[in-house]
Order: sequence, then structure tokens, then C-alpha cells
Amino acid sequence: MSSYQNKVNQKSTFRPTAPRLMDQVREVLRYHHYGKRTEEAYVRWIKGFIFFHNKMHPKDMGKSEIEAYLSHLAVNKNFAVSTQNQAFNALLFLYKQVLDLPFADDIAPVRSRKPVRLPVVLSQNEVVRLLAGMSDESGLMAGMMYGGGLRLMELLRLRVQNIDFDKGYLTVRAGKGEKDRTTLLPVSIREKLRVHLQGVKKLFEKDLSEGNANVWLPGALAKKYPNAPKSWEWQYVFPSKVLSVDPQSGETRRHHVNESGLQKAIRSAKQKANINKRVTTHTLRHSFATHLLESGTNIRVVQKLLGHADVKTTEIYTHVLQQNLGAVVSPLDKLELQCEINRQS
Repeated sequence: MSSYQNKVNQKSTFRPTAPRLMDQVREVLRYHHYGKRTEEAYVRWIKGFIFFHNKMHPKDMGKSEIEAYLSHLAVNKNFAVSTQNQAFNALLFLYKQVLDLPFADDIAPVRSRKPVRLPVVLSQNEVVRLLAGMSDESGLMAGMMYGGGLRLMELLRLRVQNIDFDKGYLTVRAGKGEKDRTTLLPVSIREKLRVHLQGVKKLFEKDLSEGNANVWLPGALAKKYPNAPKSWEWQYVFPSKVLSVDPQSGETRRHHVNESGLQKAIRSAKQKANINKRVTTHTLRHSFATHLLESGTNIRVVQKLLGHADVKTTEIYTHVLQQNLGAVVSPLDKLELQCEINRQS
């Protein structure tokens, strides 16, 4: 059982008050400060579970229904192991934290057998070409992702105080698995980042003067530091150009930029660079890890920089390295070489 499951198995002291089940799920998730994307995913899996069993209430279902649904995801939907595990965790959360009902320790669905695919990795030359085809802000964002191995949302959620120019690293707060870590801030982009932050600060000062300075903080931090949303160090490194209304609180805030902008910029740059691979924002993270290992960086260091809990997750990049066949000579080429030697002798 994972540490996450052990955490969820701890009985919650909070009981939801909303009348509808899915509102109760959201209420408990927000009480425990789960991220927006985790909330969306858990709600989706729980709804899927309920609809799979013809809208039966979860309190009237148990082990056999849970196994049937999780097996359906593996057998009929062909989802990956990680996806099936996320659905399992959503149901575990529902029963333990929302409904306060027992959850069997011996849940044994058919496990997903979808093969693990090797990640797509760009060569260093391809990275150069990709970054060259991007504008100033999108190029800076992509450079930080490749230079520090950041996930997309880790980049977008960076705040001013997470950047340490003197020591040359970034602090990722509440990354995947709600873990903090530090990673690299490349020397080559520090001046560009300084200039970028000067522009961000002007925008912040404008918001401040107009009474609009406000940024989202997790519930506990918002209560502990009530003035933080109006403080420079808490602002997003890549803020949106427009103010928006928070759908949960109704407050007007300046959120971080939408992820779709960078995703579109990378797709466009890929076309310009004539790269015939499937390239996404996450490809930059894969390339960061692979290029570090290629240069001789210890795998434990790469594991720490990526924020992997288990080195086995990092080891997939060693399989990518094994596919680098540049130093292997085809037997046909050896045969051609021998023929050429024979002709010359």
C-alpha cells in the first residue's frame, strides 16, 4: 500500500455538510487542500463509478462493485496502470473521507496490462531549434521547463519567492504528490528572467494602485498570512494579462497564465523546426532527465531534481539511453566496409 493510501486510510475528523454527494466530495477535497486538477479528476472517477452501476449510491455498493468498475477500466477501456490507480485512490477517498465507510483492504480488480511506453525525447539539437522558434515569454517558459525539468503546472504556479537567483535554483511548492523540491535555474536564462520580472512587477504595482492586487493562496496560507495576496513575493512569475473572477470565492484576482498558450507555442515551434516527433510540454521534462543522464549525472541526483519518490520511475530514462544506437555499427555497414577494403587490396 502506498503512503498516499495510508494517509487516506486515516479517519477524517471533517464531515461535509452539503446535501448532494458530489458537492460533499468537493467540500472535503477543498478542506484537505487538494489541488483543482485532483478535484476534477476525483469527481470524474466517482461519477464514472456511479454511472457504471446505473446511478446506485456508493453507500449501497462495496467491494464487488468497486472491483467491477476498476476491472472495466483495465479490460474495456485499456487504461494505463497509473490511471487505474488514480481511479482507485478516488474511490478510496470517497469511502474513507467523505462517506466514513469501510473500504476493503483486499480490493483485487483485473490489473491494467497496457504496456509502459518509452517517453519521447528530443536531441539537444532539436531542443535548440525548438526554443529558437519561440517568442520571448514562451521561450523563457520552455527554457525553464527544459532547464529545470519542470512539469507544466509546476512552472505556471511558480511564485516570485520561489526563485533564488543567488544560489541558482527554483523551489517547487506542492508539486505532484504535494511534495516540495528544489531544481535548477539555468545561468543562461537568469537575465531574461530578471527582465521578465521587472515587467511583472510593473503590472503588480498597477494592480496595487488600482486596488486590484490579489492572488490565490491555499486556504491555510490565506488564513495565516492575510496580507500575502497583496505582497510582491507571492505573485505568480507568469501572471495572466487579465483579471478574472475566482469561481469558488467570487473574488477578483490575477491568476497565472493559461496553460494552453504555452502548449500552442510549442506545437507551432515544433512545426517551424521541422521536428517529426510528438512534442508536448512534458517532452521538455523527459529531455532534461535524459540529457542529464547522458552527461553522466548520477541517477539519484536526477531523481531528486525530478521529484520522483522512487528511483524506479527515473530508471525509465536509462531505457531511453539504451535506445541511443549511435555508437552501434550495422552489420550491413560492416559488410560494405569489408567489400571496400577488398576492392582496394
